[in-house]
Amino acid sequence: MNKKYYIIPKLNIAVLLSAGLMFCAAVLRIVYYAGVRAPRGEFWWQEVLPVIACILFAASLLTDAGDRLYRTAVPVALGCVFFAVKAAGFSPGHRLFCWGLYLVTAGLYYATVRHGLNKWLFGGVVGCALAYHSVVEDAVQRRFLQLYTTPRAVWTPHWWHFLAELTVLMTMTALLLAAVSMEKRERQGWTPGWGDRNDGRRLRTVDPVWRVSPYIMVTRNTSSNFLHDRMECTALDAYIHRKRREGLRGFGTLHVVLAAYARCVAQYPGVNRFISGQRAYSRPEIEIAMNVKPEMTLESPDTVIKLYLSPADTAEDVYRKLQEKVMSIKAAPTDQTSFDLLARALDLIPGPVLLLAMWSLRFLDYFGCLPRALTKLSPFHGSLYITSMASLGIPPIYHHLYDFGNVPVFVSLGKKYRVKELGKNGTVVLKRYIDYTFVTDERICDGFYFASVLRFFRRILQDPECLDTPAEIVVQDIR
Repeated sequence: MNKKYYIIPKLNIAVLLSAGLMFCAAVLRIVYYAGVRAPRGEFWWQEVLPVIACILFAASLLTDAGDRLYRTAVPVALGCVFFAVKAAGFSPGHRLFCWGLYLVTAGLYYATVRHGLNKWLFGGVVGCALAYHSVVEDAVQRRFLQLYTTPRAVWTPHWWHFLAELTVLMTMTALLLAAVSMEKRERQGWTPGWGDRNDGRRLRTVDPVWRVSPYIMVTRNTSSNFLHDRMECTALDAYIHRKRREGLRGFGTLHVVLAAYARCVAQYPGVNRFISGQRAYSRPEIEIAMNVKPEMTLESPDTVIKLYLSPADTAEDVYRKLQEKVMSIKAAPTDQTSFDLLARALDLIPGPVLLLAMWSLRFLDYFGCLPRALTKLSPFHGSLYITSMASLGIPPIYHHLYDFGNVPVFVSLGKKYRVKELGKNGTVVLKRYIDYTFVTDERICDGFYFASVLRFFRRILQDPECLDTPAEIVVQDIR
C-alpha cells in the first residue's frame, strides 16, 4: 500500500515568504517585549515560547521541507500552546472555543504533513483562525485595553500593543503560505519518520548488544578494525582491457572496485550502516567520497568529490557517474568547487570562533539536525571513503576513520606489482597483484557478516563480468 505524505519540493517564493514572516514575527516579538514590563510568567509563555516556535518553524522549513516536512509539526504545536495560553484571559466560552480551535489546528497540521490529509482542510482552518483573530479577538483586546489600566499601559502607548498582534497575524499568514506550497507524494515501503536522519533510517530492531556497544565504544577510531588483503589481477586486467576497447576511455581498477562495493551493498546492506549519536542507521544510497587532483603536479591542490551510487549500478554506470564528477572538477576554476568554497568560508572564521562553530556542528550532527545540503558537501558523511595509491606508486595505507561525521569504512588501493609463482605444471609464472586495505567501524555489523562481505567482494573481483548486468536482487536492511 502506498503511503501518502506532503513535502515542499523546492524553495519557491511562497516558502521564502513564509520563512521570512516567521523570522520577522520572532524579531517583532522581541522588540515588543523590550518596550514593556511584563510579569515573569507572561514573559516565558508570551515571548520566549512564540519566538522559539517561529525560529524553529522557519529553520525546519528551509532545511527539512524536502523530505521531512513532518518536523515542522513540533514548532506548530508549540505555537498552538502559545495561542492557547494567550486565550486564557478571556471568558470561559471564548477560552474553550480557542482551545478547541488550536487543538484541531495542531492535529490537522500533523495529519497533513505526516499522513497526507488534504492540505486545503488545514488551510481552511488556519484561514478561519486568522479571520476570527482579526475580526473578533483583536476587537475584544482593544476594548479591554480601553476599559482597564494595566502596568503595561502605563509604560507604553496603546498602539505599541499592535506589534504583538501583528506577530500573530504574520504567523498565521506564514502557515497559510506553507500550506499552499505543499505537494503530495506517494511511496511504497519506508518513508522518513521520527528518529530518522536526513541521511539515514534508524534501525530499531537490532540486537540489544549492538544498541549498547556505541555507548561503550564511543568514537570511530577506538572502534576500528584493520584488514590487509591482495588480489590477483588476471581477470581484472582482462576485463579492464575489454572495457577500454569498447570505448570506455580511462576505465580502470577504481571503477571496478567501486562497482564491486556497490554490488556488495546490494547483497549485504549491513555494510552501508553507520553510527551517529550512539544510534545505528541504514543509509538509503551509497555515498562515496574521494580526494582528487585536477592535475598530477605538486602544486595542484586536492579537492573532494562525492559520488552517489545505487546498489543496482553496473560498472558502466559507475564509470559514467565518476567521469561526470571528475570532468566537472577539471572544468571548475581553481578552488571553486562546492567543497573548496565551504572550506574557504570556514577558513575565514577566527580560530576560537571556528572551534565554537565546529562544536555546534558536532552537536547538531549528534541529533541529526545538520541540513542535508551540508552533509552532501561533507566528505565525512557517507558510506565509504576511498583512496588510490596506485597513481602515487606506493602501497596502500591504513587510513584512520574520522570521528566527525559518520563514514564507517575507509578503503585504500595500492599499486600493482609483479610476483613470480610456481605454476601447476612446475613452470614459473609471472602474475600481477594489487594490495588493498580496509579500515572499518566494528559497531555497524559483526565479524562474520563483514567476512562474508569481503569474500563476496573478492569473488566479484575474480569474475568482474557480473558487473555488466544490474543486480537482480537488492536486499533491504532490517527495520
